[in-house]
Amino acid sequence: MINVAILGYGTVGSGVYKIIKENNSHISRRAGDDISVKYVLDLRDFPGDPVEEVLVHDVNVIMEDEEVDIVVEVMGGVEPAYTFVRRALESGKSVCTSNKELVAAHGAELLEIARENNVNFFFEASVGGGIPIIRPLIECITVDHIEEIQGIMNGTTNYILTKMEDEGADFDTVLKVAQDKGYAERNPEADIEGYDACRKIAILTSLAYEKQVNYEDIYTEGITKITTDDFKYMKKLGTSIKLLGIARKVLGITYSMVAPFVVYPDNPLYGVKKVFNAILVKGDMLGDVMFYGKGAGSLPTASAVVSDVVDAVKRNGYTASIYWNKEKRILGGADAFTTPYFVRVKGVNIKDKIQAAFGDVEYIELDDKLAETETAFMTKVLSGSEFDQAASDFEVISRIRVSK
Repeated sequence: MINVAILGYGTVGSGVYKIIKENNSHISRRAGDDISVKYVLDLRDFPGDPVEEVLVHDVNVIMEDEEVDIVVEVMGGVEPAYTFVRRALESGKSVCTSNKELVAAHGAELLEIARENNVNFFFEASVGGGIPIIRPLIECITVDHIEEIQGIMNGTTNYILTKMEDEGADFDTVLKVAQDKGYAERNPEADIEGYDACRKIAILTSLAYEKQVNYEDIYTEGITKITTDDFKYMKKLGTSIKLLGIARKVLGITYSMVAPFVVYPDNPLYGVKKVFNAILVKGDMLGDVMFYGKGAGSLPTASAVVSDVVDAVKRNGYTASIYWNKEKRILGGADAFTTPYFVRVKGVNIKDKIQAAFGDVEYIELDDKLAETETAFMTKVLSGSEFDQAASDFEVISRIRVSK
């Protein structure tokens, strides 16, 4: 019998409890041992909920019980989750988590503690929710050098951009709809400013290139400056705009970034709509492979967590090899990151000036009143610093990087 304790009975925690209870025979068969939830930790009471049978309010009950084999941490945030997870690992209990903040900040350290105690620290659900990406990255795509990762990693922002594109609605209107539908929090800052995606790409960059990438070092730009006018040009081009997390290694330099990108139809991420997420991995041998599905929600995320529980049971007695060193990886800056740019500047009849500053460009002309006040164009590939220098004499209305 494998005893599991769940820390947190919120959206994901309740999903984990439900899956283990309702699919118990299937899960136990796959794990090769019976799995049971012995405790659920939460500060709240849940009158009438079946969880009352195993509910505790004191974490010490779990940490001091030698019969608890696996701890599922789904509380969110760095503290007290970090303290609890570290204590569990040091007590010889494997830990499975969906907590991206925790993993991004302390993943390498917690993996080391797990190795020292011959247990496992698994975090499949921390990046793609229900999308399997961590295990494929560390176990399946093992012979390739990862050239690039591109991901739509936040369903809220993808929903907002989809509605703006398909319905011509403005950002503020769509954000309110997303909040009313429960896709966005009352305080949506973490989503719309790109912070959520930043934690996730920090984890993937650390795993792909095997050293600690601090999320504070990642250039992060949200979607609040994207307008319906931008999408008018996208329609003309036959392109879309997506908030992407990017990890890239070029000539020995690692880059990581979160920002809106123009995406062309030949990119598999182009067709990812609404609240769906997708992560595109480019290997030097494999080529392109994409992982697609629901990146959040109670049961999709809980499904990934419980899959980690099954894996932890199978690996009882030895630690999985996950290469993520605590040594910090220095990132190349956004000023050196190269990409074409979609640009809108104030003014008309200024093509000679644009040509002098940017070199050859592709102009995008609309049969619209916008053509009376601004000029839009697509640049060649430029570094961030080259773009800033070229744009310094213009009043830039909009500037969006282009995924190629």
